[in-house]
Amino acid sequence: MSRQVRPGAIVTGRELVSVTGVPLRVPDPAFLTHLQFRRFAGCPVCNVHLRSFVHRHDEISAAGVREVVLFHSPADELREHVAGLPFAVVADPDRQLYSEFGVESAPRALLDPRAWWPIVRAIALSLPAVIAGRQRLPSRDPHGGRLGLPADLLIASDGRVLAAKYGEHVDDQWSVDDLVTLARHATATASATTARSASSIAA
Repeated sequence: MSRQVRPGAIVTGRELVSVTGVPLRVPDPAFLTHLQFRRFAGCPVCNVHLRSFVHRHDEISAAGVREVVLFHSPADELREHVAGLPFAVVADPDRQLYSEFGVESAPRALLDPRAWWPIVRAIALSLPAVIAGRQRLPSRDPHGGRLGLPADLLIASDGRVLAAKYGEHVDDQWSVDDLVTLARHATATASATTARSASSIAA
């Protein structure tokens, strides 16, 4: 089993490139970074989940968070599925980052009963757009398979992991509310620490 990253761990800085060719630093030196590990290009559950982040992107940004979303699909396959998203999407077809951060694949991604309704719901929500030609179907045999599990990490600008969640099934992931609450708590904690340090110096 890969080693999962826990709060307090340090993420080494690196430069990634989005599927649109834009370079980005992880961790971001000016913001909290929400590193999302999603599944394959066109994954219906992933699409519904990301749509909720698109709708509330301004709120996420106001909380001081920058989104970075990873898929284990090739960039050329991803582009047609993520066009228009207001945040960076990174392709990791060799699963190097998935391995580094301990993000796994397992049959429970689909077999866990808690996953069944989200899967049915996501397919139902996607059908009108697919029929209208506004959304493409995923590949019958997606790169990296269909058994990927999601994961979320919130990383401070200095690389410290502030919070982490490793999903037990396909729809076990942070909501926008979860993320914003974690980000606000992290910001409040950092502000309190800074204030205490300033008081100690003044004393």
